[in-house]
Amino acid sequence: MKTITVDKIGSIAQACNLGHNLHIDMHDIPATEGAVLAVEILNNKSAYNTLELIGGRMSKVAKGDIIIGALGHRQALFGYSGHLPDHVKHGDIIQMLNIGGVLGICDSINPDKGQPFDCRVLGVVLQFPYLGERIGVPAHIGYRALDYNAALDVAGVPVVALAGSCMEAGKTAAACAIISQMRRRGLTVHAFKSTGVSLRRDVLAMEDAGAKKSMIFTDFGVVTTTAKNGPAITRALLTEMAIGKPDAIVFELGDGLLGAYGVEAILASDDIRVIIPAVVLCANDPVAAWGGVKLLRERFHIEPAAVTGPATDNAVGINIIHNQMQVPAFNAIANGAALGNHLIESLGLKAKPPEGV
Repeated sequence: MKTITVDKIGSIAQACNLGHNLHIDMHDIPATEGAVLAVEILNNKSAYNTLELIGGRMSKVAKGDIIIGALGHRQALFGYSGHLPDHVKHGDIIQMLNIGGVLGICDSINPDKGQPFDCRVLGVVLQFPYLGERIGVPAHIGYRALDYNAALDVAGVPVVALAGSCMEAGKTAAACAIISQMRRRGLTVHAFKSTGVSLRRDVLAMEDAGAKKSMIFTDFGVVTTTAKNGPAITRALLTEMAIGKPDAIVFELGDGLLGAYGVEAILASDDIRVIIPAVVLCANDPVAAWGGVKLLRERFHIEPAAVTGPATDNAVGINIIHNQMQVPAFNAIANGAALGNHLIESLGLKAKPPEGV
């Protein structure tokens, strides 16, 4: 066991409640997803060079920084892709795969992001859960473990899901627009993100938009979602978000309808699909909108409640979606109130006087 001082703690380790003076084990390092590691940054970068800290702030990372992250994998269309190493030992070189602090072996890069940060493994972070004993155990992300057999119960709360044609299709912006308008009309909203790679930025944006409570899959100890764990995570998050009986639950399915993070498996789960009365499709262009609507209708038997995203940036795209697909279309940035009002009406929600009025 060795004591070290770290410079930055990635948001992926938020649940561990770590300080900057930590104990690490340099010899017995588990190569498991979610294991919390201390690493040294070995290079500088001019792009994609920040780390989301546990408070949500982005901090620039530089060569020589000692940071805390967690092992995981990533399969990103517009970012780094990488896998979990088979074994890890002190001194190994691994890479930082995302700005939340996911660590693994990079397999593929995106030219816009440049080469990833190389990281020298220092050891696994130790926590001391046994009162009065100096017995350290390897730290792991998450407030509690995911129960794959947990039942789904939304207690009758209406649910809005946002799915995208791919990454960066405007899902978070649309979720925030819907939440904001619901909040303006006096409704209480809980929000979460059910798929993707660990990063709290999106759910923090939902909180800023007015969500009273928010969560992300990382809270259940999951670094990266897959088709195997995606449905169980979604059930757990929906059930948790229904506690307190909000007026609505809004959640984002990270990545796209076709991807590696489990969106297809979630939408194909009958018990989940039946309790989602409104699915909003976010698409980058009219062709993506057409394909996304077709997938929702034919593969998942879901009639989309609306289309938004860059495909609706002007009247041309909106008219194409209306005329070609017969689906309402709204731009979440320029006309977020109309998108929110459409969902409020679709769900049959009754607006309330805002609190304090």
